[in-house]
Amino acid sequence: MSTNHNHPFHLVTISPWPIINAFNLMNLLLSLVMWFFYLNSSLFFFNMFILISSMFLWWRDVIRESTFQGFHSLSVMKLMKFSMILFIISELFFFISLFWAYFHAMSSPSIEIGLLWPPKNIIMFNPFSIPLLNSLILISSGISLTWSHNSLLNSNYKESMISLMITIILGMYFSSLQFIEYLEAPFCLNDSTFGSIFFMTTGFHGLHVIIGIIFLSFTFIRLINLHFSSIHHFNFEAASWYWHFVDVIWLFLYISIYWWMF
Repeated sequence: MSTNHNHPFHLVTISPWPIINAFNLMNLLLSLVMWFFYLNSSLFFFNMFILISSMFLWWRDVIRESTFQGFHSLSVMKLMKFSMILFIISELFFFISLFWAYFHAMSSPSIEIGLLWPPKNIIMFNPFSIPLLNSLILISSGISLTWSHNSLLNSNYKESMISLMITIILGMYFSSLQFIEYLEAPFCLNDSTFGSIFFMTTGFHGLHVIIGIIFLSFTFIRLINLHFSSIHHFNFEAASWYWHFVDVIWLFLYISIYWWMF
């Protein structure tokens, strides 16, 4: 392919990873159904391994294009930032749908659950225990991530690495506490509408936290390898935007589901 273009944009080379990932996602869904209905999890973990491997190789190609080949110009970065904003907006509407279901069920509880919200025999968590601690942890992680970004903008790489590592540790601490909370939960997923909505909303948020931890971990590895400069670090910015989005969603979740229902 010729490298002489009359535009400042980067046309990616032919890559097998998008179509491979698409088929992997389809197979992952089918294997998940097999796991649920036939209690056979081997195909699920095989597909998960293939998906993670192909994603890793796709990310490797993107890192090569941006860091070593210099294809990510300012115009390309501007479009990538816009794409990340659209992705976060789509994630926002996903959570809006979950909150919509929650507030709809709360404002008009059906007769099947006794016209009560939370339904009878649902013992709610103490919002001033693990949920409050998790809120403080996520707020602190947002502060440390902002510290890391500010250090990178001032070319203070050592301080940026330390504060980013603190953010990752706090995220892992949050996930561990949420796992403990699930183990000690006095109700489960099939305990009425409340149980379904509670575990769907908090569970998907927890999944987003895990994805954010992976996102930040790759950012940390690239930061150690000096892939970023004070003016060229879109990977860091995208990860920080995603993490702050997860923080804000948790605050809404804590207020509406934990604190309000106590």
